[in-house]
Formats: sequence, structure tokens, C-alpha cells
Amino acid sequence: MKKILIISYWAMSILLLAFVLVSLGYRFMESVFIASLFLPGALAVKYLFPKVSYTDRAKGIINTIYITVGIIIVEILLFLVAHWCISQMRTGTLYDWPELPAIMFNPVFIAIMIAVLSVGDYYFEKWLDKRFPSEEMPVTFMSDRKQVSLMRDEILYIESNDSITTVYSTQNRSFKNKTPISQWENYLGEGFIRIHRSYLVNAGHLTGHDNCSVTVEDTELPVSRKYKDAVKSL
Repeated sequence: MKKILIISYWAMSILLLAFVLVSLGYRFMESVFIASLFLPGALAVKYLFPKVSYTDRAKGIINTIYITVGIIIVEILLFLVAHWCISQMRTGTLYDWPELPAIMFNPVFIAIMIAVLSVGDYYFEKWLDKRFPSEEMPVTFMSDRKQVSLMRDEILYIESNDSITTVYSTQNRSFKNKTPISQWENYLGEGFIRIHRSYLVNAGHLTGHDNCSVTVEDTELPVSRKYKDAVKSL
């Protein structure tokens, strides 16, 4: 059911974009074709942005800019190729090149359209998770070239140290991993709270707190000023 609704979301998004593009002079089916080309950019945002690590904030911002610029350049190239294909179908003349609407070269317009699609998808999937809760699946990741599977409730907290994250779990186990803590935060979702740029904790295992730290089982972890209000609210 979830997959059908997600597919329906993207189909409706393409149709709505197509109605916008009709005003630029494209026929409806041509507009649907052009609108579908926004999907690669939206999917790239969905899967690439969470992988950016902000342990080094400056480096994280630079990597985000590189990804954004790369996505926009690829989208413009896709639009050029699509526009050329449409011109050939209309005229059948290889060298007849109708002018591409200027707005399709506008990086702000492209970024806004992709952002709208991506944000809408994010909140729609959040709503689906609440509306159609499914049986909890284990969290699977690689550690020291071995596959590890843990239930979310087994994870106590995650610590980030440069490019290495350590997953601390029940029974005094720990596992090294290279997934950025920001990606862990997005993947684990509700029930886990960021208390520091280097720590993500399972709220269900908190056993104490004060103004500057929280206790997870028997381990005391620092709370940074940035996350103090969120921790206090919890």
C-alpha cells in the first residue's frame, strides 16, 4: 500500500509540474515528459544529501554546494536534450532548434522545483509511516567487513569521530561503521535524538540528564548548546 501511494505521489507531482510547463508553450504530453526529468534531481537530493557529513561543518557545506551545483547542471543538460528531441518530433528537421524557455535555464527555478518535490516526498513518507505502521525491521549495516543486524531498541547511542561512527548497543557491544551520523539520524528517525554533533542517542534508553549531559544506561554523554532545548523538551 505504501509503495502504491508513493508512486501516486510522484505521478501527481509530475502532472502538476506539467500544468506549469504548459504555460511555457509545450503541449501537454511534452510537458509531462519535461516534468518527469525533475525526478532524477529530486531522487539525487533524497539519497545524496543525507550522506553529507557535517562533522566538519565547512567541508559539509562545501560538499552540499557541489552536489547542488552538479544536480542543477545535469538537470539543465537533460532539459536541453529533451527540448531538442521535442523539436525534432515537431518539425522533423535536424537543424531546427526552437528556443528553450529561459526559465528552464534558471538555476533558482530548477532548485525550487526540486526542493518542493523533495520536501513533499519527505513529509509524505513521514505521514505514511504513521498512518501505516509496519512490523519493525532490523537495522542492517557493515562493520569490519561483516554484516550486522540490530533491532532499533538494541541501539543505545551512536558516536561520530571524524569519518568513523561507532554504534553502541546492548550487551556491551560496539560496531565501527563509516556511515555519517547525519545519515544515521535520518535513517533511524523518531525515537533517536541528536544531543551533540558527535552523538545520537536512543531516547528510550535515557536514564538521567542535567543541563550539560545525559545518561544512557551507565554512560554519561555531553549535550551541546545547540541541542540543549531539544533535550530539555524531551
